[in-house]
Formats: sequence, C-alpha cells, structure tokens
Amino acid sequence: MIAWYFCTFRPDRVKALVNTSVPFLPRNPQMMQEPGEAEDDFAQVDTKRLMIKLLTNFGPNTPLLPKGVGIKAFPDPPGLPSWLSEEDINYYAEKFNLTGFTGGLNYYRATAISTWELMAPWTGSPITVPAKFIVGDLDLVYNIPGLKDHIHNGGFKKDVPLLEEVVVMEGVAHFLQQEKPEEVSKHIYDFVKKF
Repeated sequence: MIAWYFCTFRPDRVKALVNTSVPFLPRNPQMMQEPGEAEDDFAQVDTKRLMIKLLTNFGPNTPLLPKGVGIKAFPDPPGLPSWLSEEDINYYAEKFNLTGFTGGLNYYRATAISTWELMAPWTGSPITVPAKFIVGDLDLVYNIPGLKDHIHNGGFKKDVPLLEEVVVMEGVAHFLQQEKPEEVSKHIYDFVKKF
C-alpha cells in the first residue's frame, strides 16, 4: 500500500514499481471497525493458535468472518507450510503476548483514515509509473469478492495505466515472498532490469 501511495505522491522519484499481494485501489471512504472488536475476537483464541490461523488460512474458499463468528471460523490447518516454522510461530506469539494486537490492528485502521485525508488532492489520479503486480491465486486479498474482476477486467489498468503485467502465481497465498522467494525475486529482477 505504501509503495502505491508513494508513486501517487512522488512519481518523479520512482522509475518503476513491482508490488505484491495488494493492488492499488483509489481513495475511497470506508467504515473502520470499532477499536476493540478485533481485539476481543482475537482474545477468544490462544495467541499461538491465532498466529497459525492468520498465517495459514488463505485461498478461494477462505471464510468471510460474519460479525459474531470471528476468527474461530478459520479452520485449523493440518500442519504448517514449508515456509513457516514452529520457531516463527513461537516468536510471533511471544511478541503478541507481550504487546497485544492493538498496535498491529491500528496500522490498518490508521492507514485507511490517514490515506483518506492524505489522498484527497490526488482523488482520481492514476499511478503514472511503469508497474508490475504479483499475486498468489490463493491470496485472501485476491479472493475478496469483486477484486479479481477489478484486477483483470480494466479497473486496475484504469488506475495504473502503465501496468505492464499482472502475474498470478498458482498455489501461492498472501506471503508469496516466503512461499516462492526465488520465483518472486526473478519476476522482480526481470522487470526492474529494464529500467
């Protein structure tokens, strides 16, 4: 998100951009969840188990979480993927046990609010640098209803007219840099070497 916004604010400072997982979406008002709601939901699950659920449940059939159901709706995975170790999970759980989740959640809350205010002068402005977008076909973001249509049927290209390529990696979810690091690096290198 930050890279897209930087390209909006200062295209003179960017030769080209490769972005992963989250496409550029223009300024749009949205309701933010009330502080405390997600934290209360997360508190219903042990931190280690929560981290496993958050980091492994992706795909076209990932459940949408209706109000009142929450994170418990995410199924427990059969095991950890090869790119995620028990040591990683323990580290994240230890840190979130110390701090709670409010700081991490506030990043998304503040991003939406500050973006709304900061982007006001650029409402309707496209991204004007050459760009490439890489996403996994199992990415939760990619599978948000309506987003595939936006990406593949003109909406994304309207917002990013110099979009040269959209790469959809098969069998890959949101953490594609960890899941397929060599392939992602090659896509990035092949694009940026042109500039």
